[in-house]
Amino acid sequence: MAEPSVYPSTLDSAFDGASPIKDLFDPIRLTSDNIVPIINLPLSQQVLGHDSNEALAQVASDEVSYTTFVSEQARLALQATDDQSTEQKQSQLLHLGLAALFSFLQSNVTGPPLEFNSAETVLPSSLRTDPTILKAVRAKIIRDLSVDGEAAYRLTPNPELFAVAKALLVDAAIDGPLLAKTARMRTNFLHQKMLSEVTSTLQDVIYKDVEVLDKAELNANERSRFLLERAIIHTHHSFDVKAREDIDQAAKVRNFEFALTGKMGKRTKFQDRDISQLVVLAKSADETSQSSEPSGPKKLDLNDDTLLESISFSDQKPDEQSLAIQDTVSASLSSIDANNQPILNPVDSAILLALASAITNTAPENGLTREETNPYAIRVLEGGSSNWQIYTQALLVRSRVEGYRSRTVERAVLQMQALVDQVIADTATSDEAAQNESGEPSTFLPRPEQSESAPAADRLEHIWILNFSTRWSLEAELAKRWVDLGGLRTALEIYERLRMWAEAALCYAATEREGKAKKLIRRQLYQATGPDENDENEQFEGPERSPLPADAPRLFCILGDIDKDETLWERAWEVSGERYARAQRSLARHYLTATPPDLEKAEASYKKSLHINRLNHGAWFALGCVQLELQKWDEATDTFTRTVQLDDTDGQAWSNLAAAMLRTSAPESSPDTVDEVTGETPADVDPYKRKREALAALQRAAQLKGTDARIWDNVLTVAASIPPPATPFREVITAQKRIIELIGAKNGEKCIDVRILGLLVEFLNTAFDYEDLLIRSEDASEAPIVRTGTLAGQILSLVDDNVVPLITHSAVLWLIVARVEVFRGRPAKAFEAHEKAWRATVAANAQGAFQMGDEKPWLEVVRATEKLVRDGYAKFGPMDREGQTLADDQEAELVAKGWRFKARSAVRGILGKGKDFWDGTEGWDRLKELQSEVTGN
Repeated sequence: MAEPSVYPSTLDSAFDGASPIKDLFDPIRLTSDNIVPIINLPLSQQVLGHDSNEALAQVASDEVSYTTFVSEQARLALQATDDQSTEQKQSQLLHLGLAALFSFLQSNVTGPPLEFNSAETVLPSSLRTDPTILKAVRAKIIRDLSVDGEAAYRLTPNPELFAVAKALLVDAAIDGPLLAKTARMRTNFLHQKMLSEVTSTLQDVIYKDVEVLDKAELNANERSRFLLERAIIHTHHSFDVKAREDIDQAAKVRNFEFALTGKMGKRTKFQDRDISQLVVLAKSADETSQSSEPSGPKKLDLNDDTLLESISFSDQKPDEQSLAIQDTVSASLSSIDANNQPILNPVDSAILLALASAITNTAPENGLTREETNPYAIRVLEGGSSNWQIYTQALLVRSRVEGYRSRTVERAVLQMQALVDQVIADTATSDEAAQNESGEPSTFLPRPEQSESAPAADRLEHIWILNFSTRWSLEAELAKRWVDLGGLRTALEIYERLRMWAEAALCYAATEREGKAKKLIRRQLYQATGPDENDENEQFEGPERSPLPADAPRLFCILGDIDKDETLWERAWEVSGERYARAQRSLARHYLTATPPDLEKAEASYKKSLHINRLNHGAWFALGCVQLELQKWDEATDTFTRTVQLDDTDGQAWSNLAAAMLRTSAPESSPDTVDEVTGETPADVDPYKRKREALAALQRAAQLKGTDARIWDNVLTVAASIPPPATPFREVITAQKRIIELIGAKNGEKCIDVRILGLLVEFLNTAFDYEDLLIRSEDASEAPIVRTGTLAGQILSLVDDNVVPLITHSAVLWLIVARVEVFRGRPAKAFEAHEKAWRATVAANAQGAFQMGDEKPWLEVVRATEKLVRDGYAKFGPMDREGQTLADDQEAELVAKGWRFKARSAVRGILGKGKDFWDGTEGWDRLKELQSEVTGN
């Protein structure tokens, strides 16, 4: 085997303490063809246990994991005194760990097949000669990968490679160059991806190393690759906003230009005109010479009778109405031919794919999200990159997006099937864990020819900046896609071949075959009661198996979900060593759905789950809701604060945070109290600080859930609850406008908060002078206009444009409008508003007052009539009508010259209608007195 180029000529003696790998994020040169000479180094032989060692007996007897054995041997070797310095030994062990890590990736993610037998090369003969011992050693390695109750895939191929990588790069804690910390972060992240769910324990150590690397001095190339790698880590942990930020920053560092925009073109074979189509225009800063021929698995054609294989773009410029997601497209991008875009740098292609993954992470089924995502994958596939693994990842991204459209779903599933076949064929070895029961790789396609493949170095070159999947997780994803299409039998065949019993049981349960699901799970957890486990009638009611499978906590939880049995969730918590957070979340939901709900127990369970997994956004949100129900306002405030810290885009969490804040008890203090830290007295402190904080939270919620009228109503209420002059009037106006826009058509005037609108108008009348708000034109014939940007202008706009068009029956609203007209100096308009208010009151109370003899509505009519006559007719009728231009000898026109007649008519009309019921009553006498005032008698 050729000597690895990263090492000096003499492998066993030439290490000088400095790592031969200089660039942390440049393509890794260590691949599977390097591992044999590295393992043959004396130090490697010692650490791996190839020298006779009594400690191996504990590994062979299943007492100690091989991972633990290697890490302990590495520590002893570093502490030993011999011809090599500690730095030389650290460097050799670091490279041994890296070689094992990338060999594991090659055999489980990228291919091509390893050129050596992993067990024979890595494990000592005493652990691999006996197949039973070998199987037990591997099972122990995989079992010990369980973290917080989450288990690794039980048939992980070549686990001894990962055992060596984890032992040397993580557990042995080798203090070396920054590369060692990078390797540790990557190993832990790979470990995280191997588990069924994200675990807080691994997440903490991953991000600890991420922080170290973020502070390191990196050149532009290293910085961009680090940012992209961190974005992949963020995406896996569902921190999509952070991922998008890192992706954007990586593009800036690389001066990579791209834009999602609209171009005119045809998508179907029968279009007779061009319409706007989404496209990603992209251009790398460095014009690298790369082959334009893609290297990767076969890209399947669509073969649809309507859709074109790819969009045909025209030279026609989009009109103003065409869709443009990104408003600004640079001149260099605008000049690109959308049908023939330039080849991209591989890292730039990875940026586009990372962005697509970050977009679809939370809602892949969302239609708009898919429309935004697909162009990124298409840009990489059509002239994006010739790198094998990047092209493969682009095919996978496109398959995920197309799986939700009727005309592309068939190609999506078949393309994913082809990718799975390719990966299985490329990673299959003589290892029995990588084969099915027949001993042959379970693929539909033959193993690729050498000309159709790519060397391991090319495939691993950019692996850490891609959101890669292991072979078994990719197969499980394919099975899920078959379930979505109704291909239950195909999906079950995949799950059962992979021995993913939990997924198979969930598949049965989803199709209302819960009995089959229960039996499948119980078979893994309990012993048979009869002599024949293969008996179809066997229900597996015996005692628990010993040992239980590594994924027993998950299996117990699924069985608990089916049976609604809390003892099973409690057992899941117990067998995980009280580390399986999902068990407590299931218990909490059980307590919440009980009759009656046990909120205290639910709260306790959520807290236990969050003690294990502190970064579970859903659990924090649920805990906060329970605490709101328990009226634990302070604790709910802290909980929802943590919730929005984890996901700044959760509008409901922001809204709930505000609700908790408003009820939080503020510390009591006397006027003489002085804060020891700030030196402030209570007089210096904003008395409405808590309300302002709640308002800020509600505004964030409204920003995120702009179509939720309830949130806007909360914004309105909280903003208006802060008394003048501290009232945030602009927020009040904005909230009332949004409520009217959202539900005005349905609810009419009922969506207007009369009390708060009255406060706005009161503020308008007391704080402003109408004349100061006017902008007058030099042309005297043009009417002055109100300054729209002012607070007063916004109040007037709210009343004119939003409130008045909705008023139908509300007398109070018309009276508010009258006050606004008084402010404007328009007595005629105020006069009309008072009349409308009176008519509305009479209409609303007519039946009760005049037909049923109900005194309350009668008195309402009396009061309205008094207000109309005294505050409306008598006040505005004798005033000059607004907007008159008079000659010197011309008298001004009054608002209502015959206002007395109108007043007498109104009173006489009410007296006539009420005579039968109310003659001689208090209300009748008040109207008579009013009549006398008007007539002068």
